[in-house]
Amino acid sequence: MAKAERKGERRDADRFHSTRSAHRDETAEDYTEAIMQLVERRGEARVRDLAAMMGVSHVTVSRILGRLQECGLVETAPYKPVTLTPEGRRMAAAAQRRHVVVLEFLVALGVKPDQAEIDAEGIEHHVSDATIRAMQRHTARLRGDG
Repeated sequence: MAKAERKGERRDADRFHSTRSAHRDETAEDYTEAIMQLVERRGEARVRDLAAMMGVSHVTVSRILGRLQECGLVETAPYKPVTLTPEGRRMAAAAQRRHVVVLEFLVALGVKPDQAEIDAEGIEHHVSDATIRAMQRHTARLRGDG
């Protein structure tokens, strides 16, 4: 196998590994961000509120919260509100910051805000820090800020 071909395969493997890693983190980021938003809006996050917000069943939320608790991102107990651990708060805040950057970038490109919100929800999980910084710079230029 030629050296260039092996190098190309390594790039492919890195790219796919990065995508798989982003997919694994996506649910955790979505749920920690949703918990943070519910706490900001209502003062607490409950399983029923998360189920309604995410459009899934109570059972699905409970299963995901169990995984998040095992990862040290949330604390939960029967009949109690769900709370974020410090690590969960960091994850939620980072996800929210990425969401805002992607959303502002898409709107600055001319995407309608409703569509940009939908698209940002998916894109935010799959961009590197370098891409986020580039989006911020380009958004500033598009707005005339930079």
